[in-house]
Amino acid sequence: MQAGQETKRDMLDKGAVLQRDKRTYAVAPHIPGGIILDFNLMRKIVDTAEKYGAKALKLTSAQRIAIVGIEEEKIDQVWEELGMEKGHAIGLCVRSIKICPATHFCKRAQQDAVTLGLELDEKYHGMDLPSKFKMSVAGCANSCSEPAVRDLGIMGTPKGYTVMIGGNAGIKPRIADILAENVPQEDVIPLVGKIINYYREHAKNYERLGNMIERVGFETVKRDLSE
Repeated sequence: MQAGQETKRDMLDKGAVLQRDKRTYAVAPHIPGGIILDFNLMRKIVDTAEKYGAKALKLTSAQRIAIVGIEEEKIDQVWEELGMEKGHAIGLCVRSIKICPATHFCKRAQQDAVTLGLELDEKYHGMDLPSKFKMSVAGCANSCSEPAVRDLGIMGTPKGYTVMIGGNAGIKPRIADILAENVPQEDVIPLVGKIINYYREHAKNYERLGNMIERVGFETVKRDLSE
């Protein structure tokens, strides 16, 4: 590297992810559950992307819309123009909660995963934790939001929710362990709080929940969380 030349990296404080060209960035405004009810918001995203010379808009697997190909000096202007919260796509924190259409929109849904998922998103999105932490909520066993491969997955059934922990769809895939079944909607958020607090207290730095479970033992974790 030549003198005075700086290696660029992701910028957590600006919610900016360095792209493959090692020059431009992507930013992803937070869209809880991927649900947009005000269509003017879509117009704002498109207009901002066009105004600041973005190369593309990318619908992400986390139900965000990434604005791709922004020059570094324009990042602050993009966020100011958008007037939206940054989506936590990087860093050691709770990422956007993935939510299926559920009873708000889907004829197959058995539980109100949208209301539950949005409550969880409001409470936990961006919370700092020992490692990245992914959650999803599904309204039925079709599991469109893939709860079985999330650190914390919540799946609707006719009798309530099944709560799963320790899933991971990354380099070493892991199917989540079933922690509790037939959980009423009003009891899910308190249980999620216990899980996240337990994880925060027992995990090592950069240790995903599934790895912590394998180190500690699922039966031990399950027993501790039931107390």
